[in-house]
Amino acid sequence: MRLLFLGDLLGRTGREAVIKEMPRLKGELAADFVVVNGENAAGGFGITDKIAKSLYEVGVDAITTGNHVWDQRELMGSIDADPRLLRPANFPVGTPGKGTRVFQLADGRRIVVINVMCRLFMDPLDDPFACLDRELAGRQLGSNTAAILVDVHGEATSEKMALGHYLDGRVSLVVGTHSHVPTADAQILNKGTAYLTDAGMCGDYDSVIGMQKEAAIHRFVRKTPGERLTPAEGEATVCGVFVETDDATGLAKRVAPIRVGGRLQPAWPD
Repeated sequence: MRLLFLGDLLGRTGREAVIKEMPRLKGELAADFVVVNGENAAGGFGITDKIAKSLYEVGVDAITTGNHVWDQRELMGSIDADPRLLRPANFPVGTPGKGTRVFQLADGRRIVVINVMCRLFMDPLDDPFACLDRELAGRQLGSNTAAILVDVHGEATSEKMALGHYLDGRVSLVVGTHSHVPTADAQILNKGTAYLTDAGMCGDYDSVIGMQKEAAIHRFVRKTPGERLTPAEGEATVCGVFVETDDATGLAKRVAPIRVGGRLQPAWPD
């Protein structure tokens, strides 16, 4: 199976780049399933039903989120009606939405997508390690599940790495989001799980993690709130990771970073 994951989609320029590049990405990579982290899609803060629909229309199969999931408050009333949009699974019991979704391809293969949020330097949610154990209970790669993809939304690289090794051999891919900076450590772990600490963002890198530079710099220099942060609007780089799994085991055979357009050095699977 061929899986494509794209990192935090930021604002209009990120949305437009993903929508433009999606047909080529899906076509040339022959991707069976595409996941995008969309928590910054609406002006850098949250996602709306309309934006989610525009991504589904170009071939995105599932959308994960993170700490900005509720920035567009109307989503709290509509997320339960969208079976392809996830919020972190380790939110408290009773929170709208779900953090794990099961998808079935036309050929019958089942894919599980899990979204969790880390705790170091983040909101104090439930333990992501214990949460993942619960979400994976009864799901067996190579048996009742063809592939399992886990989006680990977090600040600390150490926590993301620990989660990657904790899940090694149990899932197909562990990929980090949230920092908006792509890491150079795409690898297959010892027991066969593909791993990348952070997929990076789909947005303008002539910025401060996707936001216009002047307002962001002002906050650091003056230590006062200043004007509201707004997304940078230059050419976006589409960043993510491509994974090919073994159909017999569900574990990774190949993993490679994706970087298309914009300012960053391009990267494409061999």
